Amino acid sequence: MSTSSIIWIIVAVVVVIAIVAALLWVARNRRDERRHIEAEQIREDVADKSLQVGEREARAEETAAKARMVKAEADAKAAEASALQHHAAQHRKEATSSREELNQQRDHADTIDPKVPNPKVPNPEEPRSTPDQNPRNP
Repeated sequence: MSTSSIIWIIVAVVVVIAIVAALLWVARNRRDERRHIEAEQIREDVADKSLQVGEREARAEETAAKARMVKAEADAKAAEASALQHHAAQHRKEATSSREELNQQRDHADTIDPKVPNPKVPNPEEPRSTPDQNPRNP
């Protein structure tokens, strides 16, 4: 082989290597450009979805605020119900006491009234009352 043939082979190899390198460089640039465009699309999608997520977060916070308000109202109603139950118990206690006092007064009136038979002290002139009869309601 002659020197010129070797030089042409070396030049051809260098040209082939340069062409392959250029093709690889172009392919890589195209791939990078596609990836850049894809990344930009993803960023735009993220920006759009970020607005939607922000709206959802705002709705969630609004709903949580409503829940806190309703819970506060429910707590207030529970406190009011407890107070009313306490008042009802007091009224019931007072009513029971008053009822017992009235029963004692009625019993006292029955014991001092000569026309009412006293079940504790049998009257020999009166017939005995049966348990079905109520001596207080003539």
